[in-house]
Amino acid sequence: FSGRRTDLAGALDHVREELAGVPLSGLVVLSDGADNGERPLQDALLPLKAAGVPVFTVGIGEESLPADVQVTRVETPREVLRGTSVVVDVVLTHTGYTGRTVPLVVEDDGRVVATQDVELGRSGEPSTVRVHFQTSDRGPRVFRFRVPVQEGERVAENNAQDALVVVADATRDVLFFEGVPRPELTFVARALAGDGNVRTVRLTRTAESKYLRQSVRDSVELLGGFPNTREVLFDYDALVLGSVEASQFTSDQLQMVADFVSERGGGLLVVGGKRALAEGGFRGTPLEDALPVVLEEPAGGEPAFATGLQVRPTRAGASHPITQIVPEGTDLEEAWASLPALSSYNPVHDVKPGATTLLTADAADGERVVLAFQRYGRGKSLTFAVEDSWQWQMGFEVPLEDQRFETFWRQLLRWLVDGVPERLETRLPSDRVEPGRSVLVQAELADSGFVEMNGADVSATVVGPGGEEHQVTMDWTVERDGLYAADVETSEPGLYRIVVDAAREGSSLGNDTVYVRAEESQAEFFDSGMKSALLRRVADETGGRFYTPATLASLPEDLQYTGGGVTQIEEQDLWDMPIVFLALLLLIAAEWGLRRARELA
Repeated sequence: FSGRRTDLAGALDHVREELAGVPLSGLVVLSDGADNGERPLQDALLPLKAAGVPVFTVGIGEESLPADVQVTRVETPREVLRGTSVVVDVVLTHTGYTGRTVPLVVEDDGRVVATQDVELGRSGEPSTVRVHFQTSDRGPRVFRFRVPVQEGERVAENNAQDALVVVADATRDVLFFEGVPRPELTFVARALAGDGNVRTVRLTRTAESKYLRQSVRDSVELLGGFPNTREVLFDYDALVLGSVEASQFTSDQLQMVADFVSERGGGLLVVGGKRALAEGGFRGTPLEDALPVVLEEPAGGEPAFATGLQVRPTRAGASHPITQIVPEGTDLEEAWASLPALSSYNPVHDVKPGATTLLTADAADGERVVLAFQRYGRGKSLTFAVEDSWQWQMGFEVPLEDQRFETFWRQLLRWLVDGVPERLETRLPSDRVEPGRSVLVQAELADSGFVEMNGADVSATVVGPGGEEHQVTMDWTVERDGLYAADVETSEPGLYRIVVDAAREGSSLGNDTVYVRAEESQAEFFDSGMKSALLRRVADETGGRFYTPATLASLPEDLQYTGGGVTQIEEQDLWDMPIVFLALLLLIAAEWGLRRARELA
């Protein structure tokens, strides 16, 4: 009975255990139907049904508030790179404010980072809002998404939700592989030169078995050309393939690229060109499965000339972070329409089921897909079916100070590496827990080839709000290879930092950091109307009835005819009962008679 959330299942279990052995005609539950406990309600109803104990529910309160605005759900990434343009989906619901326009405000530690006006639809219908903002300060940031309290609202606490986002100042490695020297790679490298969070390693084939290496870590990185082993390729976070034909790769390398996406969880971008996609012979290869687009059979021979394409965002693309090439408040459609046309040697018209098209263009053979992506296994893949996006910077109609090309490629590659897992990945069921409760910390560990690893020494260092530290050993769960887990206690309110370290035979395998907030739950303030459907289900499943205050007068009479509570339990000592004495005498007499009959006595 402590805490700030209703645990209906826990309450039913508590009453059943406290009254075990007591004859019950039924249980009476007075509630608004809120159930914010962790245990499924069905688990608490099964023992009551088995014991034949009906539950009579009494619904308290109004089913819906006459006037209320609620921030129902906020979907944010767990971690982003510093300076990344973040797109967050926010769901608003309301009653009583149909047609009203309200501002959705996003705050970072009290500082407003974004504001968007939202026109509310019909009462009870959710409104999904996609809001954009940039992350600047590194570390764990608590972003607040709120709608100002409207006139007539009774509950103000559900007008805001907080989300914990870790802004990382890490460096992600991207490998570019080009089959021929061309301007595209040079201009992309210049666009990313000032981005300290994305390191681009460029490998260009200059002749048969000869390569130009740029921005490598040391003299041996990529010395033999494109990686031949999983360990080398999987060390990168993303892979960009330019105009390079399928015959450049061995079958093992093509399978390795597909595994890079599906198993390692890396990002793959295939850029158009004369030797790319279907024109490069990738139909029927393992790489084709990873691509978001359908590769069409080439018409025969290399195209004589490229097709000019005026690129435009789709409806889905207009709200995607990759396509936000101008500042907030600028006409995005006009910004794309005024860019120079591009050329493509790769006619792509269809995407695979589950893929999303972000950019399209009209051509003589119909609408073409320019930019599309899909999830593939643990990772994601994109296809950018043009070969000269550098025209967006060098076209004669583009001003010298124009940054649309640079912004596009920075956001494209940042999105490509976003969420790419490391060898050690830590996850929590939630970034919030009530003070005094424990949180389950799970860590997935893999070797350099991203194969799950058991038998490692994994521990978590927990740093509390006051700076105090303690260490918790994480054990292999046995249920799954490479999965380690431990419960971490939160003794006081505040932000907890959990640093997970993994080692084997004295050699470090990596570390990862996650954060969890210990604070009182606000769940009771959301969906605060009485939930009659849930209360009716509880009553129906156990043989009880549902009441409101208006029909409550019939409850005492109904309890008399439940058929429950008729069992009477009587306890008596057996050792001094007369029947026991008589039974013993009869047994002795029977034994004596049997012995006489057989002449044994």
